[in-house]
Amino acid sequence: MKMSARPKPLPIVNPALNPFRFSHRGAKDYAGLLQHYRKTFSLPQPMVVRLTGFSPRSVAKWSQGELPSPKQAKALVEMDRLLDALTRIMPPAQVGSWLKSPNSAFDGSTPSQVVERGEMDRLWRMLYDLESGQPG
Repeated sequence: MKMSARPKPLPIVNPALNPFRFSHRGAKDYAGLLQHYRKTFSLPQPMVVRLTGFSPRSVAKWSQGELPSPKQAKALVEMDRLLDALTRIMPPAQVGSWLKSPNSAFDGSTPSQVVERGEMDRLWRMLYDLESGQPG
């Protein structure tokens, strides 16, 4: 007699230990958060991949409701902070397009390329200069 395989138990997630940090975006989970990014910032999934540095597969799993690892969650927090900062200087619907456009402030690179190269500080410096009125 062949025994049937038992389903693998789901991990127990204690909400107190893993709080959802993005409720300010009107989302209840990561799938809703990524949907919000697509809709509000015109930020398609490939751009989320580029900004977080994680694989398309990981981002697809988040879109399906899987929880990111702590390292992945930290990358999402950083991306969310950047999106907040960008909306202080441009309408949210223009963010996705701006991230893909070559920019002379970055020697002709796109802002997303700057992020991919690990030079996020260049974006933060530009945002600081724009917001403070400092010459750039």
